[in-house]
Amino acid sequence: MQSQTTVNYSDGRFQPVIEKCQGCGRVVEQEGVEYCRSYLQPAAKWKLGFCNFATHAKPEINIIKVRINPLKAAKRASKRK
Repeated sequence: MQSQTTVNYSDGRFQPVIEKCQGCGRVVEQEGVEYCRSYLQPAAKWKLGFCNFATHAKPEINIIKVRINPLKAAKRASKRK
């Protein structure tokens, strides 16, 4: 038998969300203040640059194209056989 637990966001453990959290799907509003459902201190998640819980923002992935010398590539391929 599971007991029903209710989260009270205004009890002091949860801190209000910061500006970068606006638009996230995990934001819950209680008594006029917005809180994060997943993390107690939302500002700490954004300290290093990006929150891994964010549903409204995706990290940028930079793809770097490397030019390979065709002669070296041919030599490497011939060694594998």
